[in-house]
Amino acid sequence: MKTVFLASLLFAAASFAQELKRSIPYVENGHARHVLDIYTPEGAKNLPVVFWIHGGGWQTGDKANVQEKPAWFTKKGFVFVAINHRLLPEVEMEVLVRDVAKAFGWMHKHIAEHGGDPNRVLVGGHSSGAQLATLICTDDRYLKAEGVSYTSLIGCVPVDGDTYDIPAIIETAETRLRVHGMPMPKYGHRLKFGNDPAKHVDFSAVTHVAKGKGIPPFLIIHVADHPDNSIQAKRLEAALKSAEIPVTVFGGKETNHSKINALIGTEGDATTKALEEFVAKVVSKNR
Repeated sequence: MKTVFLASLLFAAASFAQELKRSIPYVENGHARHVLDIYTPEGAKNLPVVFWIHGGGWQTGDKANVQEKPAWFTKKGFVFVAINHRLLPEVEMEVLVRDVAKAFGWMHKHIAEHGGDPNRVLVGGHSSGAQLATLICTDDRYLKAEGVSYTSLIGCVPVDGDTYDIPAIIETAETRLRVHGMPMPKYGHRLKFGNDPAKHVDFSAVTHVAKGKGIPPFLIIHVADHPDNSIQAKRLEAALKSAEIPVTVFGGKETNHSKINALIGTEGDATTKALEEFVAKVVSKNR
């Protein structure tokens, strides 16, 4: 089965042509950021879908910041969807997360019109987008509110996030500053996530990992020599393993937070190789 899949990828790459539809609204009469882009390979029909969430600390970023990922995924026979959402501090975190879920809900209802299969979706994101991707793939309340079941998910690929366990990263960062006599950040994670310990727990993906929910397999990508992001990746890995959810962790070497994301989809990139192996596995199980 895997050999057949890889052969089909080579054929898709050889005959590749891509179409881009920009800034499609996912909320009727909504905010200017309630829009998404759809990249489709030529002749797309019933293809698996990538749902991608940009980074930017929940305060900046744009759906156009996807580098080589759309080309790489569409060559592999995917429809690629990149979304915008409203930003902090204009809206609170819960509203922002619900924007992501609304975008997913619109995609689920309409992606067949663009050649995608709504029941084979790979969710991914970088940095703050990694936290959002991981949260909607573990806390099923958000997608359920949009009428979507976890049976639609085939995998989750968070890239170099540091907020899968938010109380832990707050304590780590604030302790580091305090013991060195440095001031606390004016708008750090404590405030971004609501300045309430209960909210910090609730916005943490590790809180919601459990058996029997239909949580999809994970590929957790992180910068190997970044202590905070590495330990957060291991924390999420441990939670998933305890719930018997398939998980692979890849630590990128000789890279950094921006580079590990920007090089995904480029030739010879080690992170891309790990992603390709993961993609081949989850697609072959969800034909």
